[in-house]
Amino acid sequence: YLLFLFARKSVIQLDLANTKKALIVPAFETLRYRLSFPKSKAELLSMLDMGTLFTFRYHVWTKGHAPTNFAKWRTATTPYRVEWEADFEPYVVVRKDCPEYDRRFVGFGWNKVAHIMELDAQEYEFTVLPNAYMIHMPHAPSFDITKFRSNKQYRICLKTLKEEFQQDMSRHYGFTALKYLTAENNS
Repeated sequence: YLLFLFARKSVIQLDLANTKKALIVPAFETLRYRLSFPKSKAELLSMLDMGTLFTFRYHVWTKGHAPTNFAKWRTATTPYRVEWEADFEPYVVVRKDCPEYDRRFVGFGWNKVAHIMELDAQEYEFTVLPNAYMIHMPHAPSFDITKFRSNKQYRICLKTLKEEFQQDMSRHYGFTALKYLTAENNS
């Protein structure tokens, strides 16, 4: 409910209805199955310092949320802008008429990465909300991530889809999309 209130206020203040912005909701996670949800940013920061919470996917995939700049978020009191980086996959609040998720990416892998890349190609501004946050709770692995981890063919197909998507981006956005090809080759 608190996230809703912060997001709603930010949508109005940042004029989301009339601008191309993607409001980033910083994501955290706990490894505990029971957790008292922090009622304030100060309480969340305390839980981070105590090791009850971590930045999202800190232990397995830091690249996905690193551009959020959690160190800056700790002390931020106003929204701040961040730039796209390879493998960036934050949780965002966007206008209803934003690009849809690419339908090639179902199951596990690259759905959010491709979406954020498309938003960047369309010159959306990535703005981190300083007082909003979400917490991912532990759960059993999904069928699709289990398949990704255990099935080489699944991973080969995903790689092929990524390459096809990047070629489509290059054809559609031209020169500006080259950074996506370069970033992928370097990661």
